[in-house]
Amino acid sequence: MAHFVFMLTHDDRTVDNAAEIMPTLADTGLRYVGFKDVGADLAKQRELVSLAHDAGFEVMLEVVSTSKEAEMSSLRSAAQAGFDWVLGGTHGSETAGMLPDGVKYCPFPGRVVDHPSVLLGSIDEIAADAERLTALDHVSGLDLLAYRHPTADVLELIREVTAKSNGPVIVAGSIASIERAIAVGEAGAWGYTIGSAIFDGLLPGAPSIADQVRRVLEETASAADAAQGTT
Repeated sequence: MAHFVFMLTHDDRTVDNAAEIMPTLADTGLRYVGFKDVGADLAKQRELVSLAHDAGFEVMLEVVSTSKEAEMSSLRSAAQAGFDWVLGGTHGSETAGMLPDGVKYCPFPGRVVDHPSVLLGSIDEIAADAERLTALDHVSGLDLLAYRHPTADVLELIREVTAKSNGPVIVAGSIASIERAIAVGEAGAWGYTIGSAIFDGLLPGAPSIADQVRRVLEETASAADAAQGTT
């Protein structure tokens, strides 16, 4: 079963009330939370990381800034704020050594443009880039914007990227249903992120944020148990 990362984000930026939401997630069974660099300066990042760690979560920062300078600034902030993982960014070859030892770095494979981010390139090109990136020192895995590709067969893309990658692949962006969460796990992803869909109340348990998180965990676990029972 793939790991669920709840992103306290909407429209590719950290929500303003993330600090108020964090304590409500403590008893949901969630293990991973995340935020974007957009909408969270260093002071807010430090506050959110502290709250997340106090609640027992591993915490991720996803870098969605579009310039190299902003990306490098976000990695420097992430190092100071104490994140456990840093996801995203499009300059992995140049920035892989910027984070402290022990921080897992998972950049974007393929060509990522705009904000909100869009993934471009053929499946073969993205998979080849995945192989190249995960061969680099200090790169732990990948942040794959599979559902942000305008034309690719998403599940084929995930399968090819995970096959070529040396490390966990986290599928991020536009996962707005339990069915998609289950599908990415079946395609081989280590994990997936959901953010906007929960804030838009699109998942079972709405309108409660905590209840939606809980239902995602419960229903994906039930699906994984059922799949094991048929093998």
